[in-house]
Amino acid sequence: MGTIPADFASFAMTKVPDDDLALVHASRGGDVAAFEQLVKRYDGKLLRIAQNVTHNPEDAEEVVQEAFFKAYQKLGQFQEHAKFSTWLIRITLNESLMKLRKRRAILEQLVDNDVDADSDSERRPFDVADWAPNPEMLYRASEFREILITSLQRLSPALKVVFVLRDIEEHSLRETSEILNLTETAVKTRLSRARLQLREDLSKYFKMPE
Repeated sequence: MGTIPADFASFAMTKVPDDDLALVHASRGGDVAAFEQLVKRYDGKLLRIAQNVTHNPEDAEEVVQEAFFKAYQKLGQFQEHAKFSTWLIRITLNESLMKLRKRRAILEQLVDNDVDADSDSERRPFDVADWAPNPEMLYRASEFREILITSLQRLSPALKVVFVLRDIEEHSLRETSEILNLTETAVKTRLSRARLQLREDLSKYFKMPE
């Protein structure tokens, strides 16, 4: 599968916040100031996500600019039963992964089905969600951050975006599955795989509960 469709229809019960929707309607009518309000509202969040995926401040800035540009161009494709923020994050993730693909000159598909990763979920144990921070080690926060960034760079894009959304941005399981157009089971599987791959590098900073 290619990029995540920006106009993906989300869960029927999800509603767009009224204030976002009002600004979207105004923007569609040519109100530039209304779209600037949306930019101010989500610029910081999108920049954090882009930085955590690309690990490059310049690339992240370009990603966010391109994401907002494409969002403005495609406002007519936005499905109003979905959250505007969900749609915007999806565009940002696609742009971030495209930036990685170009930078690394690889042929990976963007947030693909990762069939092999999901198909073996019933055969492998993924019980790593109960790690607890080790206070004696986490005082060196800057060192820990550098190790985390280096470790994240080793993850495949499909695993990285799930880890960023769930463990860094703290989106719910449902929100993450909605953004990535994945089942909740697939999100759990990818998150577990990401945590397992990070475990070796980060093991000295965490302790398993007794």
